[in-house]
Amino acid sequence: MYEVLASTVLVVHFGYLAYVVLGGFLAWRWPRALWPHLAAAAWGLAVVSIPLTCPLTLVEHWARRKAGETGVGRGFIDQYIEGVLYPERYTHLLQVLVGVLVAVSYAGIYVRYRKRRNTTRRSEEMSEPTATV
Repeated sequence: MYEVLASTVLVVHFGYLAYVVLGGFLAWRWPRALWPHLAAAAWGLAVVSIPLTCPLTLVEHWARRKAGETGVGRGFIDQYIEGVLYPERYTHLLQVLVGVLVAVSYAGIYVRYRKRRNTTRRSEEMSEPTATV
């Protein structure tokens, strides 16, 4: 049972990481998704910038120890991403690229917001009756 829990937490962790990287683009379609993504991105930035341990990592390590596994102690990114999906020497570059990707998603949100606001304003101006002199 603990092995299933550890695997489930691992899948949730990958999903969360994908959401941090790409979730800002969801807000292009669903603007209310911006606020949860801001929180997720802030947590992601904090974990990378400050030596914090993610609660999902703690739960996964606990479940793995309960399942009798040894050797757990590294963080999620250190264990499953760094050195597996890309060489460790590219970690800083990828962190910057993720930051740029999130910034681009937020810039797109801003552009779409401005465009929608201008369109709404124009349609309101067109629907108002004009005064005749």
